[in-house]
Amino acid sequence: MKTENKTNKAEVKTVAKVEEKTVTAKPGRPVNLNSARQKRLKELAEKRINGELKRGRPVNENSARQKRLVELEAKAKANGGIIKRGRPVNENSARQKRLAELEAKAKANGGTVKRGRPAKKTETQDTVTA
Repeated sequence: MKTENKTNKAEVKTVAKVEEKTVTAKPGRPVNLNSARQKRLKELAEKRINGELKRGRPVNENSARQKRLVELEAKAKANGGIIKRGRPVNENSARQKRLAELEAKAKANGGTVKRGRPAKKTETQDTVTA
């Protein structure tokens, strides 16, 4: 019998951890904080925070539209907050009378009114086929 002499060699691996720093570059041109545009943007941001920034077209208080709006607002205050516009309703017209009748029918019928012509009742005959 032959005896084999086997030796298990344990290989020791040393792993050196290398810390990698990830550098992320900002795309585009670098910002110059001393440029006129950046200064203006900074001022606008400060005004926006303070509530001093005016946006849009300025209102001309002497224009015809603004005068009309002031008059309408005064009318609304005098009338309890309601401005009536358009043609007034004539309660004695045929249409208003018909609408009042339909509304009365709806109240009596639980809120619904049957529309259209009443259905004709037909007698059905049962036929037996042999």
